Amino acid sequence: MGRDALLLGIDAGGTSTRAVLATHSGDCVGYGVGGPGNPTARGVAEASCGVAEAVDAALRAAGGTLAEVVLVVAAVAGHDAGAEARWLDPALRARGFTDDVVFESDLLAAYASGSVSPFGYGVVCGTGASVIRVEKEKTVATSDGLGWMLGDRGSGFWIGRRVVRAAAAHLDGTGPETALTEGVLTMLDPDGAAVLPGRAVSGRSEDLDRLIRVVYAGTPARLAGLTPLAFTAAGAGDAVGTAILTAAGEEMLHTFRAVRTEPGPVVIGGSVLSTPGPAHAAFLAGLDEGFPPIAVVDGTVGTLILAMRRSGIRPDEAMRQRITDSLRALRAESSPVDHRARRSRA
Repeated sequence: MGRDALLLGIDAGGTSTRAVLATHSGDCVGYGVGGPGNPTARGVAEASCGVAEAVDAALRAAGGTLAEVVLVVAAVAGHDAGAEARWLDPALRARGFTDDVVFESDLLAAYASGSVSPFGYGVVCGTGASVIRVEKEKTVATSDGLGWMLGDRGSGFWIGRRVVRAAAAHLDGTGPETALTEGVLTMLDPDGAAVLPGRAVSGRSEDLDRLIRVVYAGTPARLAGLTPLAFTAAGAGDAVGTAILTAAGEEMLHTFRAVRTEPGPVVIGGSVLSTPGPAHAAFLAGLDEGFPPIAVVDGTVGTLILAMRRSGIRPDEAMRQRITDSLRALRAESSPVDHRARRSRA
């Protein structure tokens, strides 16, 4: 390709994976999106396929091969710098990369996407939720990120569970009427397959009986998909949806305060707090002076910042902005892909 050796950054999430190829000077030359890339949430086989799909798309866009890549940094939830997990090696070795993948925290990558300050805070609230404090470019404190059973307060799962509980309470007569109910039934059982005509429902309404069956037939993680219903309901003035999102923002603020010390930038990622609405407003309203919020799309830029540091480069704010602008241009050129309909070999 007639250019310098490349860095490869991988931002592997539970829903999708993003891969970007860049030069050491911060010029992004290839970008791709793939399916889920978190082995904890999806299993190694599916995660490897998602990462491979993203990497292949980035290589096609760049017109290159992994043999030209000197360092791969992958940001994955649950992986800290120096993690020994080698689950990604087979997929990349099959594509010509012979060295080990360097794993970094997805939270640290998200922070680095918005700031190169050696001190600050990273707040991520998507399907899960967590806050970190960064000192000397390292994570020194973490709050939450405990998973749906133990924590993730304010997260997409946390919101989705409250959405379905609100719908159940409405149908049970123990909670207020809410527009969430119709949305929940439509999203979880669009064809009415859970309706069993003629079956005794022990005095419950048919819709409540239907809701019970469809919820317990699925996985708990499925509830995170109900989060958009809260935003739609809140936007239409639904009091229950508004209250759920406001509480989510307040929960994230509580998590942030658990690690807060000195003033510093607060980098915010994840759809829950990045989307305008009650959660976003509640969180920002609780930030004190000296804690400027910085919104980021994801941790993709941060994977390259971390890769540069691993390569001995000290990227400054101008470099971070250069990577951000370069990546934005590549994203604008790429076309959306339905990852549910595509399967790639890892």
